[in-house]
Amino acid sequence: MCGIVGYIGNRDAYPVLIKGLKRLEYRGYDSAGVALLNGDTTIYKKKGKVSELEAYVRGKETLSTIGIGHTRWATHGKPSDLNAHPHQSEKGLFTIIHNGIIENYSVLKKTLMDQGMKFYSETDTEVLANLIEYIYTSEDISVEVAVSLALQKVVGAYGLLVISREDPNLMIAARRSSPLVIGLGSNEYFIASDATPIVEYTDRVIYLNNDDIALIRRDELVLKNLVSESTKVNIKTLDMSISEMEKQGYEHYMLKEIFEQPRSIMDTFRGRINSETNEIRLGGLLDVKDQLVNAKRIVVIACGTSWHAGLVGEYLIEDLARIPVEVEYASEFRYRNPMIGPDDVVLAISQSGETADTLAAIQLAREAGALVLGICNVAGSSISRETHAGVYTHAGIEIGVASTKAFTAQVTVLTMMAIMIGKEKGLLSEKRFSQLLKELNDVPGQIEKILELNEEFKHIAEMYKDASNALYLGRGVSFPVALEGALKLKEISYIHAEGYPAAEMKHGPIALIDEKMPVVFIATKDSSYEKIVSNIQEVKARNGVVIAIVTEGDSIIKEIADHVIEIPKSDESLVSLTAVVPLQLIAYHIALMRGCNVDQPRNLAKSVTVE
Repeated sequence: MCGIVGYIGNRDAYPVLIKGLKRLEYRGYDSAGVALLNGDTTIYKKKGKVSELEAYVRGKETLSTIGIGHTRWATHGKPSDLNAHPHQSEKGLFTIIHNGIIENYSVLKKTLMDQGMKFYSETDTEVLANLIEYIYTSEDISVEVAVSLALQKVVGAYGLLVISREDPNLMIAARRSSPLVIGLGSNEYFIASDATPIVEYTDRVIYLNNDDIALIRRDELVLKNLVSESTKVNIKTLDMSISEMEKQGYEHYMLKEIFEQPRSIMDTFRGRINSETNEIRLGGLLDVKDQLVNAKRIVVIACGTSWHAGLVGEYLIEDLARIPVEVEYASEFRYRNPMIGPDDVVLAISQSGETADTLAAIQLAREAGALVLGICNVAGSSISRETHAGVYTHAGIEIGVASTKAFTAQVTVLTMMAIMIGKEKGLLSEKRFSQLLKELNDVPGQIEKILELNEEFKHIAEMYKDASNALYLGRGVSFPVALEGALKLKEISYIHAEGYPAAEMKHGPIALIDEKMPVVFIATKDSSYEKIVSNIQEVKARNGVVIAIVTEGDSIIKEIADHVIEIPKSDESLVSLTAVVPLQLIAYHIALMRGCNVDQPRNLAKSVTVE
């Protein structure tokens, strides 16, 4: 959640900060603010989008070469000018921006109020600012030590930047369970919650680890831990371009990312599958391949769309590799007492690689002795560093809050894993293996054909944009696609939608069906085709409206359904990669027609780095 950006160097800080906040706005857009240090500290902050902050600051004094900025996704305190970051300590000695949650803020706040300190906002962040100031003014210590001592009293998660008029040439960055990256320039440093604001200035970065504190001056960066011991600086090279962060002519990032799926899927399997030599090579798993192939059980942990991708993986791995798979919500897994041990393989899936619940679940699994693997999209992310091994998707940066290309890239990796394990275990014949590789190679071209039907999807959206509810149904590997389709509709259009296994319709959801509620079926030609046709008949018998995604050339469902969307024929194992695309586009068009902000839906942020 939330976006952090900081700059210290020789150039004008404000333009760097405001441009960075615009790049980070997908992480939070309730309010935004900047603090500029030039002798004294000047703070500008405003409820609403970054553009409203920019308009508010226009014409005001911004001269400074050190500053911090924040775009907020509200946790403690409603969105308001007062609750917006940055927050300043009572005497103005310290200014702070913060991602995460201070869990013991109420205890700390009461202690500080008992000492006579005043508070003006509803945030936990102001508590931390005042705690630093209280420690600093109570003892004869440096700014650095005051921050370190304060953080030792904190329970919770934080990624934060601190500046102080007591040491105006110093910026302090610290993290625990909330990401921060530092870009290295020539006598200048760029700090952010992810690399998007940094890439146009430098490709040399440092990813902070848990409990790292970075002391940053224009000509020096020192990395320490919470007890002031020096730690190693590990410089990485960014593999990201500015063009990836632009809309490139598309109206919205979400639409751009939907249309990028042929490329992102191809990039994800490029160099990893070779149809000519009949080989799948996942380099990140080579050292653990035997453990993976011989696993007694695989437990998938994920949240949201990544959880849906994990469900697809469950079907594929159990079918093709014959390994039992359980798919767990990371948020539930971490708070119960799961049966997990050294014989298990735990597979964590996250687009950002920073999902707080998934990271906590990884730690639990590691402590239990399990082999922990990761699937994520961001090199250098926490999940890539906390897991034993893993596979990067190559979806490229995804800015739209509603995940699209990340889902299909994750499913592509899971598909390759299932096929690879099945081949290694001798469960797939050479013929079947070759067929699957060929058909996976064909998927990008099939999606391109589906994207050509965009106007057809827009027409369907026009007819159902005023619906209050929608039902999505599928069987087998299409059931997770139904869940994902329902999620896309509800999160960007605010229409209530639910996904179910089609056979479960008779166990409750059928009571909702009438002529006003669209029912979307994923009804491609597969082993349960006849059953899904019967389900469609049951809906039509109750005057339901049916939108069916079918295999190209299907004539049976065309006679029954109100709307038919044809997708190219593919192996049953691969249908989730193609069938989800029409659902993404229909949700997109409905949201647009309802006047919703598809890239920044209300109450949501891209990366859930807090509980």
